[in-house]
Amino acid sequence: MALSKKMLLGTSVGLIGLSSLMISCSNNGLDIATQPAAQSSPIQSQTVSEQATLKQLRVVFPSRTGSTEVQRKANAIAKLLSNELKMPVEAIVADDTAAVEALKSGRAEVAFLSSRPALKAEKLAGAKLYLAEVRNDYSGGHTYRSVFVVRDDSELQKKGDSKENLEQLKGKKMSFTSPTSGSGFIFPVGELVKQGLVPDRDRLKGFFSQVSYGGNYGGALQAVLRGQADVAAVSEYALKAPYVTEEEGKRLRVLHEISGVPAHGVAIDDRVSESMRVQVIAALQTLNEPANNALLKELYNSDKLIKVEHNSHLAPVKEALQKVGME
Repeated sequence: MALSKKMLLGTSVGLIGLSSLMISCSNNGLDIATQPAAQSSPIQSQTVSEQATLKQLRVVFPSRTGSTEVQRKANAIAKLLSNELKMPVEAIVADDTAAVEALKSGRAEVAFLSSRPALKAEKLAGAKLYLAEVRNDYSGGHTYRSVFVVRDDSELQKKGDSKENLEQLKGKKMSFTSPTSGSGFIFPVGELVKQGLVPDRDRLKGFFSQVSYGGNYGGALQAVLRGQADVAAVSEYALKAPYVTEEEGKRLRVLHEISGVPAHGVAIDDRVSESMRVQVIAALQTLNEPANNALLKELYNSDKLIKVEHNSHLAPVKEALQKVGME
């Protein structure tokens, strides 16, 4: 009997405490039934906080072949962006790999990238390409051609169709730009696979008598000029300075061309809020204006930046990578 009284007394105290809690919540304007079951995760909260309190923009500018004094030129663009965005903008010069890593680690919000690093940035950092460069020496404006180049006195001549054109390369000495180059390896090898001449990138030596890499456009073309290779794979704009001299360019000609190589562009990390991203894109496009265009032209010889859809712009390089058996 004494135990039952203690239990009854304990229950009563508990009910009184619960009633007091409900009254307290009601007085504070809280509705228990509508409260969320769990709070946002620390990572989500941090992301929202970062987006809301972005006080500085960091932009990575790759040091491309043929580009000089990149830091000085990048600083001039950063100053313009800073004036447009009303916040400090830091210009960072690095290679493509470091640029992707900077986006991934949160040490940069924006990066100028070529197509394959842009795909890596999407996979590793959630960044996407929102702008593409347009140049007057790109045959497609914001796309360009990968070309097979031979010496002007070569016995190799253009044929009626693509397969017939490329079949004559069997047994020849080939100079690619580098194993990671889009126009200097991925697209030309993808074309060879498409025409059924090679199965993948690992069996090129079964088709060519020799395969070498120039390291850059100029190096690949010099191998042809010196007779060390019969054919080179480069971008269409590499047939002039600074890659070769005017005289050397006259000694070369295009044997075969592949259209649709995506131009380099500007990637923005997904940590940047949509509203801020719109502002950044608008600020970058002020480089298209006559008063500012010289800054863009001087940096990478680009004429303007145009908006692109990430997936559609990079679809050709994804397809080429799949053909050659690369991630």
